[in-house]
Amino acid sequence: MATVLSSDAVGAPALAKRSFRLPAAVIAYLQAAPLLLILGFFFLLPILMIAVVSFWDYDFAGLYPDLLTMNYEETLGSWVTWKTYLNTLRYTAIVWVLTTFIGFWVAYFLAFHIRTATMQMILFLVCTVPFLTSNIIRMISWIPVLGRNGLVNSTLVNAGVIDQPIEWLLYSDFAVILAMVHLNTLFMVTPVFNTLMRIDRSLIEAARDAGASGGQILWNVIIPLAKPGIAIGSIFVVTLVMADFSTVQVMSGGQSASVALMMKNQMSLLQYPAAAANAVVLLIVVLMMVAAILRVVDIRKEL
Repeated sequence: MATVLSSDAVGAPALAKRSFRLPAAVIAYLQAAPLLLILGFFFLLPILMIAVVSFWDYDFAGLYPDLLTMNYEETLGSWVTWKTYLNTLRYTAIVWVLTTFIGFWVAYFLAFHIRTATMQMILFLVCTVPFLTSNIIRMISWIPVLGRNGLVNSTLVNAGVIDQPIEWLLYSDFAVILAMVHLNTLFMVTPVFNTLMRIDRSLIEAARDAGASGGQILWNVIIPLAKPGIAIGSIFVVTLVMADFSTVQVMSGGQSASVALMMKNQMSLLQYPAAAANAVVLLIVVLMMVAAILRVVDIRKEL
């Protein structure tokens, strides 16, 4: 004889299953937990350790856990440190202006003057070819070009343009800025190109139909819509230049300084707490610069 189950008995398991379902908010936090753990361990924890060490005492023999403000007083109270920060900010401003100008026009050419997507990708990949090698190799490749007996000086002397080699082409601020622009321009090209490719071409056609000239379309339509990409590229360039020490050291021949190079020298002398204090100050300065960029441009349109 078949047993007839009541509707309450049939619905009981379903109710039991529904009662053990986690809330959507909890599920979302569980899904984000692996990323939070990775960021916490590899990003937040090292920054916290640097901040803690910056308050320690030290001498030539070792480090001593303490809670001192001596390292910050020496960092912020030294005119050498302020001069080094100003020099680093000068490098950053000049490199940012040059990379923004060059990167925008390269991206503009790829986005609006190359008609086929295949050719756009090919030319974009050509721009990335130098990045298949190390930054150090690309940087020191300028030495035989800019040196006293390098390619540029030899060509100018043989052509009779100059009587003797130009000394300031290498081991100078010019060489540092040139190398930094070479190393960082692609970080501006990529986000700007991505932004320009998203611009609705009907907006440009509408502006042209309304009688706008090419310059007016560029200034009033294209550049405002490209601001999110320029902001993202600016963040990349600013953070990379502020943290660069190898380019300054090699291309200036030790005649110029930057904050990152000063930190590197402090670590080579085992002055880790002083270097940590400089790292914290540098991080605050960079975060302030990034915050200023984000207040000017809303990059959420690009994300």
